[in-house]
Amino acid sequence: MANSALLVMDVQRDVVAIADDGSGYLPRLRRAIDGARAAGITVIYVVLGLRPGDPEVSPRNKVMTNAVRAGLFTEGAPGTEIHDDVAPRQGDVVVTKRRGSAFSGSDLDLVLRARNIDSLVLTGIATSAVVLSTLWHAIDLDFGLTVLADACLDTDPEVHRMLTEKLFPQWADVVDVEGWIKAIASR
Repeated sequence: MANSALLVMDVQRDVVAIADDGSGYLPRLRRAIDGARAAGITVIYVVLGLRPGDPEVSPRNKVMTNAVRAGLFTEGAPGTEIHDDVAPRQGDVVVTKRRGSAFSGSDLDLVLRARNIDSLVLTGIATSAVVLSTLWHAIDLDFGLTVLADACLDTDPEVHRMLTEKLFPQWADVVDVEGWIKAIASR
């Protein structure tokens, strides 16, 4: 059986403030996290963090320069912290990345290899950013993939729907939190 990790990606205070639509996203994500822990699945938090002065941001990178202009993702800033409702517990791994994919500019691959993890369960904000980028990167690294559709969130509901219903199922198992929890509890 695959050795899995649940990735909780970019669920940072400022990101939640921008994207949370009041649909109960954080409680669903909390349920997935608690379900993973109960099943003995590693929980890894991934945050986007930029050094003060943003030396890793090229003016050619439109996404990153827009984030910097908006005042997002500076390491140590309160808005860059993981949202309190889903905060890590002692023993959880927190990985800092420098770009869209959880693998870009981080030591995530090293952490996964050290733990012999070969299957990833993806959650996070935004579906069209970190989830999509990480999914593509993980495909190239031959990970088994599951996306928890209702534990992903995007500022554009139509883009979220298109990705989780049409694109992601081509490369990953796409399920909801409750279905996933039932499946892992019965293993």
